[in-house]
Formats: sequence, structure tokens, C-alpha cells
Amino acid sequence: MSKMSGKMSKNKLNLTLPPGSVDTSNPPNVPTPPFKTPSGTDRSNLLNQPKNSIDTITQTLEELDVDEPALNRIKIFLSQKEQMGEIRDEDLEKLGELGSGNGGVVMKVRHIPTQLIMARKMIHLELKPPVKKQIIRELKVLHDCNFPHIVGFYRAFQTDGEISICMEYMDGGSLDLILKRAGRIPEPILGKITLAVLKGLSYLRDKHAIMHRDVKPSNILVNSNGEIKICDFGVSGQLIDSMANSFVGTRSYMSPERLNGDHYSVQSDIWSLGLSLIEMAIGVYPIPPPDPKFIDQILNEHSNQPPPEPKMMAIFDLLECIINQPPPRLEHKSFSAEFTDFVDKCLKKDPNERADLKTLLEHPWIEKYENEHVDVAGWVCSTMNLPPSTPN
Repeated sequence: MSKMSGKMSKNKLNLTLPPGSVDTSNPPNVPTPPFKTPSGTDRSNLLNQPKNSIDTITQTLEELDVDEPALNRIKIFLSQKEQMGEIRDEDLEKLGELGSGNGGVVMKVRHIPTQLIMARKMIHLELKPPVKKQIIRELKVLHDCNFPHIVGFYRAFQTDGEISICMEYMDGGSLDLILKRAGRIPEPILGKITLAVLKGLSYLRDKHAIMHRDVKPSNILVNSNGEIKICDFGVSGQLIDSMANSFVGTRSYMSPERLNGDHYSVQSDIWSLGLSLIEMAIGVYPIPPPDPKFIDQILNEHSNQPPPEPKMMAIFDLLECIINQPPPRLEHKSFSAEFTDFVDKCLKKDPNERADLKTLLEHPWIEKYENEHVDVAGWVCSTMNLPPSTPN
């Protein structure tokens, strides 16, 4: 990276990347996902639809077989959102920082007029004013995204060159932070996480013609109720790609076809999910593949020695590895054959060979955790030292 000039550079893979952060003054063109909008509706008209009433949303969720407890929680959220109305910067009291990364800073805040606790993501992007306005318009689509596995959205607004997205507060935090605390995440918990993510991705695709574009542990949140929800999905291609393409650190969850600049679809999200699952299962980012002895040491619960830090790669070496080397696999006796097979189906280099959402939702590993009770709430509370949540 030190040899790169200040200009946009190309490597031998024809990857056009910035020298540390993306040039967001002129956002890149994003391929249009190859799926139709719901019920033949023109995507451009989605922003002009009248605000859904709670009754209409409830009816939609009932048609999706959402269970009654989850339905009641969404009703409570929608009532709070209606009571809140427009949000102003001066109405928000900072309570602490929840996390930060290449996408921006996330703060825990209190909405003073209603006393509701929210998460506020503040994103600073050097974009031209018309682009910022377009992002705000596109984020309004989030008003209609109401589902048990989608983080609730209150409002988005712009102040002092920053875009603020106010959303539901998840007290367990993101899975990347939980992974740091836990070391790795047990397979039964990952089963429930994967089921929730697949349902969330399916809802976004089927009901809103949205793909995620940035599936990774930091964009999957949990709470002390045991709820699992995805956030930061690609309503705004300009916003999401500006954040996802900045390549901060030495990890990329993007699929080979996307890194190559090829046409990509929701199948790209499936690759990102598979890569995230291996990372959460073994506790380290799996590219390049860790040494088997290293994995043994990580998975040996009786070992008193912390595993050594994996070697870091330069970003172009990492991307070349993703594109040209065999995909990572879960090859350890600690994991079930069904789990290993599920991950293999997610991590096919050719997106046409990769399993789709419907196939994955019918996979034996997912069907097992669809029916099996797993105490996600208890595990989250124990791992993050949270008091058990009182049921609504």
C-alpha cells in the first residue's frame, strides 16, 4: 500500500481502489440488482408511496407468518415512532459511543421529548450536496422496512455535513463486538443467527427489491431478548458502497464477482454470509486460510494459551486471494457435517453455482434450527454481561 500514489490505482486484477479510502466525491456506478420490484411495481415509485399505517403493516406481517410476540414488538416500535415524529439534533442527548468504523460512529442517544433510547449512526462523507440529498431521499424507503429481523428505523437527517440515521437500540450490540468478547460463537447460536439473516435478506428482496450489499458481523445486531436483526442494508447504493468500498483494515466480505467489477446480485450477499459464518465459528477472519494447528488451538476449549494473532495481508494480496484462490472451508471435527455443507454452498466462486436464498432456507442445517430451541437471549446476556430482559 505504501507504493501506491495518491491517485486511484489499478492492480493486476483490474481492481480500481483508493489509497486508503474511497473517492466519495464522485461515487462509483453500482450495478442494478437483477430482480424485479414487488408485484411489478416500479422501484422509482416506492419513495412516493403513502406512509403505511400500523394496521397495513400488521396485515403484511401476518401474511408472512410472523409470530405474535414479534408482531407485538413491531407494533410497539411503530407506535413509538409515530409518537416521536421528526427528529432534530437538539432533541438528542448523547449517552455514549456504541461503536465506530469505516462507516461512521454509532452513538447511544436519548430522544429527550419521548425519553426513548435510540442508536444514532453519524456518517461523514465528502459528497456533493445533491448526492447527500439523494441519499436522504433513498433512506426514506427504510420507513417501510418493518420485519422482526430488520433493525427498526426512526428517521434520517443531515446536520453539519453529516448524515444521521436514527434506529432501534440493540443492547447486545453487533456480532463483531460479541465475537471479540466470546472468542468464537457456538454453532447452535450461529444456526439461529443464520436463520434470522436469511429471513431478513428474503424480506428485503421479496417485499422491497433491496439487496444488502454489506453483510458482515458488524451489520448483524442482537439484544437481550434474543432478537437478531440486520442493519445498514443497501437502500442507497451510493451510501453503502461508499462505506463498504473504503477497505479500512485488512478484511473484505465482498464476493469475487463484485471485486472484479462484474455484474452482481443478491448472490453476492450469500458469499458475504458464508465468509462471516466461518469467521464467527473459528474466531478469526478466514482469508488466507489459517494453519490447521492454529485452528486446533483456537477450538481446543481446554487450552489455557490464547491463540496467536493471524498474519495480516496487504489489501491487494487479500483481494487477489479472494478472487484467485479456492474459497475458505470449515474443515474441523468440531463442526457438524450439515454446517460445513451449508457454508460450502454459500462460498462457491461462481455466483451461478452458489445456493440461493430459497435453497438455503430449506437446507437441513437451517431446518434444524428453525425447529430447535436455542437460548440466544441467555447466551447474549451471559457473554455481554447484560441483565435478562423483561418480556414485552
